[in-house]
Amino acid sequence: MKKLIASIALATAATLTMPAMAAYKVVDVANGGTITGKVNFTGNDKAPQTYKVAKDTDTCGTANRKIDYVDVKDGALRNVVVYLDKVKSGKKFDPIDVQIDQKGCDFIPFMSVMTNGAMFEATNSDPVLHNIHTYEIMGRAKKTVMNVSQPKQNSVTKKKVKLKRGAGMKIECDAHDFMHGFVFVAKNPYYAMVAEDGTYTISDIPAGKYKVKAWHGTLGEQKGKADVAAGASATVDFTFKGK
Repeated sequence: MKKLIASIALATAATLTMPAMAAYKVVDVANGGTITGKVNFTGNDKAPQTYKVAKDTDTCGTANRKIDYVDVKDGALRNVVVYLDKVKSGKKFDPIDVQIDQKGCDFIPFMSVMTNGAMFEATNSDPVLHNIHTYEIMGRAKKTVMNVSQPKQNSVTKKKVKLKRGAGMKIECDAHDFMHGFVFVAKNPYYAMVAEDGTYTISDIPAGKYKVKAWHGTLGEQKGKADVAAGASATVDFTFKGK
């Protein structure tokens, strides 16, 4: 028993004295490389999910609300962010805040990008109560990041967002179950939102081997690898599958 207690004490001490994860370091990227590719979709593309609008109809409207969580066009999947995972150093990493408007009982934009440690700002442009509720997405689990009531029109709520595990957040309104949105939270500058045709480009990458991930708020993540040579281009495509 004494040996067990001693072992636990040593493990705890080691954990407490472990150095914190090194922060991203900005370096001069000379003759950097590029990763390009496309995010595809195969399988069953389900119809948009339909929600009944049953309250605050003067502001929200009376028509059913349809949300296309899996937006596919000509085999390309949209609303996806491709990023390099756990990059320790590279080009300049500027903070990017995000502004979300609640207008017509809708989140505008539906999909957006911010940087980790930056400011999340939510405005209620409607003359009805909204309750902004954001969740860090960690695989199948979700953890509340913000849960704030906004009963007054034109009220603004701000919060510094610092995700530990997840790559993005889900946005909901606790007062209206038909309001949904997503925010990708970048932890380094090497990311790109896919274009309308599903293509992306990530540039100014130091030569080396990288883990490349494609993040979708509903379908999760796909993983790939790239070996980037100085001044050269590598290709990484992704395919998400419908159920």
